[in-house]
Amino acid sequence: MLIKSSTEQVRQQNSVLVLSALRRHGPQAHTDLSERTGLASATVSAITTDLERIGVIGRSDQPSAGGRGRPRALFSQRRDYGFLITAQISSDLVHYSLVDYAGRLIDRFDEPRSHQAPNAARFAQSFLDALSRLAERSRIAPDDVMAISISSKGTVDASGSVLLWSPLLGGTAIDFAALIAPRWKARVTLSNETLLVAQALATRQDDADPDQSRLAVVSLGHSIGLGIARRDRAGEIEASAPNFGHMLDRADGGLCRCGAFGCVEASAGFYGILRTAFQVPPDTIPAKFVPLGEMDKIALSARQGNRMARYAFRMAGLALGNGLSRLLSLYGPLPIFLTGPGIRFLDLLNDGIEEALGRSHEVRLLGRPSVSFIADEPQLVFDGHLDRALTEMDHVIAETRLGLRDSRSA
Repeated sequence: MLIKSSTEQVRQQNSVLVLSALRRHGPQAHTDLSERTGLASATVSAITTDLERIGVIGRSDQPSAGGRGRPRALFSQRRDYGFLITAQISSDLVHYSLVDYAGRLIDRFDEPRSHQAPNAARFAQSFLDALSRLAERSRIAPDDVMAISISSKGTVDASGSVLLWSPLLGGTAIDFAALIAPRWKARVTLSNETLLVAQALATRQDDADPDQSRLAVVSLGHSIGLGIARRDRAGEIEASAPNFGHMLDRADGGLCRCGAFGCVEASAGFYGILRTAFQVPPDTIPAKFVPLGEMDKIALSARQGNRMARYAFRMAGLALGNGLSRLLSLYGPLPIFLTGPGIRFLDLLNDGIEEALGRSHEVRLLGRPSVSFIADEPQLVFDGHLDRALTEMDHVIAETRLGLRDSRSA
């Protein structure tokens, strides 16, 4: 029994390798798949036969060079085998997207998010309505949606479905799996937004530099987020989102949106910078949302020499630099990428960041880490959704649908 279980597990893992290779590199022949996965040609042949039989992949013939000889059979994913819905809950919008199994975007729309007092029941109902509308617009049945991937700023519980705290609803928790289950059979996953950025960036970096095994991403904006990605021994990306923005920076710091005083975000988030620039008392309830245009005005004032505006950005930079110093002490040297709308103010933040890093024992011993910026955060969030959710769909197919076919044929 143990041998049978072990053999089945290996077969499932090999099937996921083949599906992953098709997703990342497009239509391929047996020989291509064997080379990319490291699997024997006979193993690849058996796997593609199974996958083709249950309708996950299809084949097409590619004429041989010069029109002579037998055409090559190319395998590719069946776009209509299953569908994915992604929902990105941002500071002012919720972005909904419908994607087919091959990772191609079918439909997308945005819904503005109210900045009035948060109401979990109202948000939950509007969320469910939007999911239904997205499927109906493309005439997709709910049962054909295999996965629903959701992201938000905030704290996600270990199960990956409950939003414990967020700028959206504060401490009002939402169990998205329980919310969606009555109508949808899809597997529901919830991720911190910056975790998805780290996931996507690690995938990009892997193509450019296969030797880079880990990295950190810090998102600057209304909230401050951290994502860390590393490759395990099997080469799979593992991503996490430590609670960087709500890590203590200064015991005498300002009030954070989480209700504590002195968090990194309370100084470095947009509302913290605004509060310092206008000399608002530190115990003032933070603004729920600061328009980017308002931040641009403060930045312009700082660049023109306004003392308090420059001080506000310096204090934000110090908070970020102190947080990065602690990160390096815990994780050791690793490249750091900055992203989010706040990177447009890096010229004002940089002095504070550099000053704080310069005080770090880790930096003085091992040198300054590589710090660079990435501008396309929304696209990275979406790419992270696709990478994690479509890979999860591959695992579901390998673990349940191939197994179901075998049990019926036994």
